[in-house]
Amino acid sequence: MLKGKKIVLGITGSIAAYKACQIIRLLVKAGAEVQVVITPAGKEFITPITLSALTSKPVISEFFSQRDGTWHSHVSLGLWADAMVIAPATASTIGKMAHGIADNMLITTYLSMKAPVFVAPAMDLDMFAHPSTQNNLEILKSYGNHIIEPASGELASHLVGKGRMEEPETIVEELDRFFESQEPNDLKGKRVMITAGPTYEKIDPVRFIGNYSSGKMGFALAEACAKRGAEVELISGPVTIDIQHPNIKRTNVESAQQMYEACMQVFPTCNAAILCAAVADFTVDHVADEKIKREKDDLVLQLKPTQDIAANLGAIKTASQVMVGFALETHNEMTNAQKKLQKKNLDFIVLNSLQDEGAGFRIDTNKITIISATEEKPFPVKPKKEVAEDIVSEMARIISTKE
Repeated sequence: MLKGKKIVLGITGSIAAYKACQIIRLLVKAGAEVQVVITPAGKEFITPITLSALTSKPVISEFFSQRDGTWHSHVSLGLWADAMVIAPATASTIGKMAHGIADNMLITTYLSMKAPVFVAPAMDLDMFAHPSTQNNLEILKSYGNHIIEPASGELASHLVGKGRMEEPETIVEELDRFFESQEPNDLKGKRVMITAGPTYEKIDPVRFIGNYSSGKMGFALAEACAKRGAEVELISGPVTIDIQHPNIKRTNVESAQQMYEACMQVFPTCNAAILCAAVADFTVDHVADEKIKREKDDLVLQLKPTQDIAANLGAIKTASQVMVGFALETHNEMTNAQKKLQKKNLDFIVLNSLQDEGAGFRIDTNKITIISATEEKPFPVKPKKEVAEDIVSEMARIISTKE
């Protein structure tokens, strides 16, 4: 759940500051982007150059980076982050956070933070147990901060004393659990079939007819459904993308016929299907057994129609199933999409136009309109991951109405 998350890591002047390196390694390994903000006292325990090497970002400590008027915006950091983790957090920093004493860059960043804040205290047992520290922690909790309690128990007491900062692995695990709990779970228990990528129609053993589909939209849809609890059956044409979520079962196919056969087998067991693949409408009537040699100027290929996957699935779709189609059009976009919606028995269709900037094949953005029998919902250009969330939200809403 940490992949793609933006994390501000605050480091204060504690002997446990060295553990921040392991926190960074774990976050980066999980796919997060980390920006370190360190107090002046923190730099006495660990050097910014070490932290910068691990995050691939300059470490922020002072308000002004140089004497030329440039400065670090704590407000921008507060808007950028998906979460802030302060580890280690000393008694002094906790007190300043509780009472709004904004005398360093870390505290001003905290006070500007729009995202959840996680605090991992680090101090000796007497300081941690002192009523003033406990009172400050209660204040932070009342503000909605997440306190990651220091390690305790017989083992901790034997090793370095109660009150030591919790281990980096536990801190990162807690952060991961938090983001997991924030994910919508409206598709839990549902099975969703998704088609993605192009199909290749062979001409001979080395040549084929294909298209420019990268599979990015279909794979983004698969990940979005899986994150929301669905068991995903992903049927993919030839693409180079890897799946991430363990709830996705991938079946690789090459031709339109192979995709048709896989879909017809899987769809009856699913609650919904999203047909995102760019399936060939025609295939070669006769595939040569050997590579075709250039012996004359013209080569004539006889083509025949492929199976219409959407139409065939629409014909067997039950009243409780939801089916989503895609229409990539170059002209008369709305009219053609509405015809396809009715003809294929779709619940809604996602229209992209090659005339729209930011939409189409081989790019990371898309611009869509969701069209149903009763309404049209246009969306602005967005990253395909965000477009996927819009489509899946609409599908989940319709699934709930059919239950």
